[in-house]
Amino acid sequence: MAVRKIVKMGDELLRKKCKPVTVFDEKLAELLDDMKETMYAFDGMGLAGPQVGVLRRVAVIDVNNMFVELVNPQIIKAEGEDVEYEGCLSCGKQREAVKRPMKVTVKAQDRFGYEFVITGEKWLARCMCHEIDHLDGILFLDKAEKKG
Repeated sequence: MAVRKIVKMGDELLRKKCKPVTVFDEKLAELLDDMKETMYAFDGMGLAGPQVGVLRRVAVIDVNNMFVELVNPQIIKAEGEDVEYEGCLSCGKQREAVKRPMKVTVKAQDRFGYEFVITGEKWLARCMCHEIDHLDGILFLDKAEKKG
């Protein structure tokens, strides 16, 4: 495992739509392991492929000591509303209020290609939405509540 460089805001990679993962092999496992190590090294709650320069639909999340790997994730259900301040490893210390669903259900695959469904509320829901946005070239700043 290795700590990878975080792609910073302003790099066009963060604005590109990621391609689905079609090959579930040792290279994917290494990427996911590196992303986990990188997320922890920079004290993050989540990290998506483009944030480490890889335009594939992969993300890792750790909320309340619950670690999740998401490959080819898609939100299949969203409920309620919640506004909280978010940050991003690619955006420095900037934090903004963002409206997200209070509860989301996500369909994804694991590192072996097996499908699963996960439902999260509050911070897990927020983190899953944030990372899935990254896979579509969307930053949390794009969704920040307008001031004034």
